[in-house]
Parts: sequence; C-alpha cells; structure tokens
Amino acid sequence: MNLAVIQMVSQDDVQSNLRLARRMLERAAQGGARLVVLPENFAAMGRRDLTAIGHAEAAGEGPILPWLKQAARDLSLWIVAGTLPLPPDDEPQGRPHACSLLIDEQGERVARYDKLHLFDVDVTDNRGRYRESDDFVHGQRLVVADTPVGRLGLTVCYDLRFPELFGALREAGAELISVPAAFTAVTGAAHWQVLTRARAIETQCYILAAGQGGEHPGQRLTFGHSAIIDPWGTVLVEQDQGEGALLAARDAAEQAAIRQRMPVQQHRRFFLSDVPRPIVVE
Repeated sequence: MNLAVIQMVSQDDVQSNLRLARRMLERAAQGGARLVVLPENFAAMGRRDLTAIGHAEAAGEGPILPWLKQAARDLSLWIVAGTLPLPPDDEPQGRPHACSLLIDEQGERVARYDKLHLFDVDVTDNRGRYRESDDFVHGQRLVVADTPVGRLGLTVCYDLRFPELFGALREAGAELISVPAAFTAVTGAAHWQVLTRARAIETQCYILAAGQGGEHPGQRLTFGHSAIIDPWGTVLVEQDQGEGALLAARDAAEQAAIRQRMPVQQHRRFFLSDVPRPIVVE
C-alpha cells in the first residue's frame, strides 16, 4: 500500500489541525505508504488572515512548514501538502497563492504548485458566494515531479474541472495526479466522482483525491468522498465523511498494460500547442 490520501475536517485552529494531520500521516506510514496527499486547506480552514499566515511562513516564523518537514523526516514519507497560503518565492511580502508543496522523505521541498484555477463561483448552499481570488493570486505553471512511486502531476480542487490541464500533465509524463480538495457539499454531490473518475480514465493515471469532509467554520459543508482511483477509472478506496487515512497500491505493470492496450496518447489528434483557434460565426 504505497499510496495514501488523508481526509480531514479542518477548522480554524492551526495547531489542532496539525495534530490531527500528524495522526493521519502516522496511520498512513504504518500502512506502508510512501506518498501521502493531504487535503486542501489542511492547516487553516476558514481563516481570514491568510496573507499574514503566508508572510509568517515565508519568513520562517510560522508553524506549518517546520511541522511539515519534520513529519516527512520522522515518518519517511513523501508528502503533498494539500494547500497552504504562500507568497511567491521571489516576493515574500506579496499576495499569497493557494500553494501545494511536495516534500520528500528528508524534509526537503521538491516542487511547488500554485493553484491555476481559482474558485470564483456562486453555489446554492449556506455560504452562496465563493471568491478565492479575493485571497489568492492565480498560479502560472504546470508542475510534475518524480517520486519513489512514479511521476506525479500536481493540481488542486477546482482544477479538476479543466481536462486540458490534466492532459498536459499526462503529456509531461505524469503517472499519478494529486487532487487535494475542499469541494462544497452541493458541487461534490453533483460532480466529484464523475470528474475524478473521468480524469483518471482520460489520462490513464492514478488520481489521488484528498478531500475535506464535514462542517467547517461559517457553516461551510464539504463533500468528502476522498478516493484513490486507478488508471481504468476503478475506485480503489473511498471514504464519505470524517477524518481518515485511505491506502492503496500502485500497480505499475497494470498501468503500463492499460496504456499499451488502449494507447490514447498516441491516438490524440490535438494537443494544447496546436489546437486550432475556433472560428467565430456571427
């Protein structure tokens, strides 16, 4: 069981969230995981001081990054750190990105992905209006990185609705794709499993979908249903609500066989670099 996703019900108390995340990481490590994905907003859910949190972390004065590196070393885990607010590396006092870090088992940062698609959406739930761009800056780069269990593409939550991103990660050699998320209860019930399975089938990648699953500050409800999905679209493991550590194994030989039997990447007729511009008929 070399893959794991963590489901949480994070609140606005950073230290409490980190204690819960540590317990879940320990459970994953005990199950044999090498690569673990934490959910979106795992450390700070519902906070309004995200810029201040990000500036403190960038200055080496926050609790999250030291905790993360220590956990990776203590447990010999590669960790996808869901998301945390971080300013650009070259502008430590700038506005934060919703940033997903990949940390290796030595506690070193291997990769940083800044969420490309921000959730500026109206939803028919208790909150109604979501505007991530009020707090975060859009990311600009696609990111893939090699890990002990395969080449990993990084995404976050709302990115799941944009198949061209996932196709580009597959073109870049991704074999697994992480999707830390905090899907709303309403949008999750409608679309979560359809989208996660579709992205797995389209890319023939393992999808590591680590969600928030419960009630958070401000009466925000998240859908949960964290899952690991194989390249055939089979849901290997899933949890509906509440905290948990879900484990599964990557079968590299079976993944290669799926790609050989159905070589969709070779059959592709259009790529992001050469898709014709649409003709606008007025």
